[in-house]
Amino acid sequence: MPKSPTKRSTPKLSDVARHVVVPQGVATTGWPAVKAKAAELGVTFRWWQEPIGRIILGKRADGKYASTIGGTGLSIPRQVGKTFLVGMVVFALCLLRPKLTVVWSAHRVRTAEETFKKLQALTRRKRISPFVSRVILGSGEESIEFTNGSRILFGARAAGFGRGFDEVDVVVYDEAQILGDAALDDMIPATNQCRQPEGALMLFMGTPPKPNDPGEVFTRMRTEALSGEDTDTGWVEFGADEGYVPTSAPAALTDADWKQVAKANPSYPDDTPREAILRMRKKLGEDSFKREGLGIWDKVQQRKTVIDMTRWAELATATPPKDGKKAIGVKFSPDGAVVAIGAALHAEGEPIHVELAEYRSMTAGTGSLVASLAEIHKELTTIVVDGKAHASAFIQALRDEGVPASAITVPTVDDVIKAHSLLDEAIKGGTLTHFAQEPLDESIGSAGKRAIGTRGGWGFEPVGEGDVTPAEAVVLAHLGVMTSKRKPGRRAKVVVLS
Repeated sequence: MPKSPTKRSTPKLSDVARHVVVPQGVATTGWPAVKAKAAELGVTFRWWQEPIGRIILGKRADGKYASTIGGTGLSIPRQVGKTFLVGMVVFALCLLRPKLTVVWSAHRVRTAEETFKKLQALTRRKRISPFVSRVILGSGEESIEFTNGSRILFGARAAGFGRGFDEVDVVVYDEAQILGDAALDDMIPATNQCRQPEGALMLFMGTPPKPNDPGEVFTRMRTEALSGEDTDTGWVEFGADEGYVPTSAPAALTDADWKQVAKANPSYPDDTPREAILRMRKKLGEDSFKREGLGIWDKVQQRKTVIDMTRWAELATATPPKDGKKAIGVKFSPDGAVVAIGAALHAEGEPIHVELAEYRSMTAGTGSLVASLAEIHKELTTIVVDGKAHASAFIQALRDEGVPASAITVPTVDDVIKAHSLLDEAIKGGTLTHFAQEPLDESIGSAGKRAIGTRGGWGFEPVGEGDVTPAEAVVLAHLGVMTSKRKPGRRAKVVVLS
């Protein structure tokens, strides 16, 4: 009696993932050793994680990693398990390869700290803890060190992490959708001194970039991998079908929507329940949910932003001037829903430093902001206030609290045009620094141009979902510290902008 054909119990990765690109010439893979070591530690992998591990650790006939030149990119939505997969690969490699150095960088400090906490939790497992010599805690200096001399270092690129390393064997670029060429240039040379015979490993993992993200590295990597011409790069992408448009909230997701969720998220529903997907949909907003929850890449950005975000990222600093001229910019959003407070500090001979001091809803009013500014106004060269909604009432409230008219500037249309040009020139010329603050970075990155007048003047307007209010507040503060001739504490009758 002939045997009936058996049904495949485990799907192929290429049948489920949107794109799977394997570097050319893979002859073997280091995955079996990593899988076996993980099993010793009591860790098992899901079906979809194993083929990705084989791609990441694929080797050519000479024993070198096939992706050691181009790296491996993972475009995978949130709530899937990519951090666990890459984390366990790194853990196993550290135990298999004495004195292995791994650098795990995220864009944001918060993400780096969250990843560190997840992997730190693994070190407490009974089967793993004997191999861990110590865990170092400290903002921006977290690390896990193993008894065989291997180590994993964690940090945020926005805080300057990644510069100055050498002899790095594995680099993990978390939040790769926010990775500019400058940050890449800081870290790639460190892998040139890799001491492992297989060569260095570079892993890029993230979600599709937003229009305002400095995502040129991740985007270029995807484009080149999918072109079929790049033979040194691996790429795995999970995402919903091309052309799929999810049902808009608040309407419930349909059966067709849930089928697309399953395509984008191989961990649904076994490891990621419906509630987690619905929570993302509610909290992220429609466009962000498409990118981060469903892995959908934008086609082509139709409207360009103004500021080069790679250049902006290069100007981030953790050490602003200690003293100098100070100015405040207050900007109310056009609808009056939010207010942002920008601050600028200028020490003679140094770049002007700007930062976002406040960014809040107007539901609680501005009483505390008025009180704070009234308390420090004598230290400021000026307070620049703009915005049709609430500006007049805010200025009156400052006056009622004893802030003299000479300490307040209401910019003209020409002043606003000049302010934007000055900030743009300062960024291009490198005469400005800023803290790497997520709300400010996102606001600057979402700023497109709007024409003002008929003589080429311009200001900011949002591209996509962005809010340019924080960016505008910094523009105003920068203008104030550059142009106001009022000296703090001096009772001048008129504020002069020059």
